[in-house]
Amino acid sequence: MHKDDIADLIDAKHSELITWLQNQADESWTLGPEGKWTTGQQTLHLLQSIIPLNNALSMPKVLLRFKYGKANRPVRSYDAIAKRYNERLKDAKGTTFKGSRNMKIPKLEDKQYILNRLQTEAKKLQYKTRRISDANLDTVVLPHPLMGKMPVREIIMWTAYHVEQHLQTLRNHSELVINENNLTLKQ
Repeated sequence: MHKDDIADLIDAKHSELITWLQNQADESWTLGPEGKWTTGQQTLHLLQSIIPLNNALSMPKVLLRFKYGKANRPVRSYDAIAKRYNERLKDAKGTTFKGSRNMKIPKLEDKQYILNRLQTEAKKLQYKTRRISDANLDTVVLPHPLMGKMPVREIIMWTAYHVEQHLQTLRNHSELVINENNLTLKQ
C-alpha cells in the first residue's frame, strides 16, 4: 500500500471513530459489557498505542535500525496484517498490552481531552507517514507487543486496522441500553 494511501486510511479510520464517539450518549463513556472495557477505556487504549509509534517515528531512523535491526522479509498487505493480528489475538487468549492492563475508567470530564489527543496523534502519524522515505518504511522495524518486529509500513497499517477493530467492537456493544435492573440488548 502506498504511503499516501496509508496516511489517508489513518485519517479515515480515526475520523470515523471520533465522529462515532462524539455522537454517543455521555453515559456510554463509562459503561461497557461485563468484564470488558468501557468506551472510554477502549479510546484510551487506542491513544496509548499510537503515542509510542509517533515517538519512535520521531527518532533518527539509523538509531531505530541499530536498536531493532532491519526487515528480513517483504512487507505484508493490509489484509494479511489483519489476518495475522487476529490469529495472534486468538493465541494470546485475552492477554492485554502491559500499558493497558488494569486501566482505570476515564472520567466523562476527560472524554474531550482524550478525543482531542487521539485526533492530534492521528494527524501526527499521517504527517510522519507521508514524510518518511519508502526505503525506511519497508526496512526499519519496530517491536509490536503481540506481533513481534514489524516494518514501519506494516505497523502503521496495523494502527489503522486496530482502530477499525475497536470501532467495530464499540458498535457491536452500542446496542446495549441501560435498563433499571440490568443491561439488555435493544431489539
